Amino acid sequence: MFDIGFLPVRIWDILDILIVGYLLFQLYKLLRGSIAFNIFIGVLLLYVVWWLVEQLGMDLLKAVLNQFVNLGVIILVIIFQPEIRRFLLFLGNNTLRQRSNVLDRILNRSNLEGSEQRDRQVRAIKAAVMRMGRQHVGALIVFTKNVNLEGIVSGGVLMDAAITEPLIESIFNKESPLHDGAVVMGGGKIMMASCILPVSENPNLPKSAGLRHRAGVGVSEKASVAAFIVSEETGRVSFAYDGQLERYLSEQRLTELLEEHYV
Repeated sequence: MFDIGFLPVRIWDILDILIVGYLLFQLYKLLRGSIAFNIFIGVLLLYVVWWLVEQLGMDLLKAVLNQFVNLGVIILVIIFQPEIRRFLLFLGNNTLRQRSNVLDRILNRSNLEGSEQRDRQVRAIKAAVMRMGRQHVGALIVFTKNVNLEGIVSGGVLMDAAITEPLIESIFNKESPLHDGAVVMGGGKIMMASCILPVSENPNLPKSAGLRHRAGVGVSEKASVAAFIVSEETGRVSFAYDGQLERYLSEQRLTELLEEHYV
């Protein structure tokens, strides 16, 4: 394509850089805000020190560090096994979702199927969230958006139930055995209830953010999902997506986010 000084640049070189950059960015999204990120930085620094030691010819220290470097790949796989699994799940889920979107466009499903049912379900979720907020009933609802949460979400009770306002409220009722945990919705149904989510370790979250908020942020860090949180203390509604927490949603903003992220 062009030359930078004496270095020829081909279209494949640009594509190579873009792919590697994308993979590194997704890896950062998976690791950020967790102890695994600090471990990754430590391993990276170890490799930098090993390279410097080799360049300076410090044979004794090089011999010690070589024992770690030679087993580096195995050590990384053992330490980051959960993150590697989630990363592979992320790639697979994105591929399947893109294929499904292409088929939807070809078959024009988005306009032919379920528009009225979707609107009805969005209204039911909104009404339940608003009522629970007024009554100070804590809640955590996750939209899977066709993402496989295996290995991320644990526990839970299989529901496979229709989305209705009374059912959502009854699940999070303090007397319900299912209220302590998250509800996972996908495919137009309540898939599971009383689910345990990964808790975010992001130090930048507000100190007033409780366990529900950190769980909502945590699951959005690990997968491309959206989470809505109702605070039991304040009754205010929050939204977590892509590792970010948006607090104190107005009714209009809640409607916008439900319309945007509900699948």
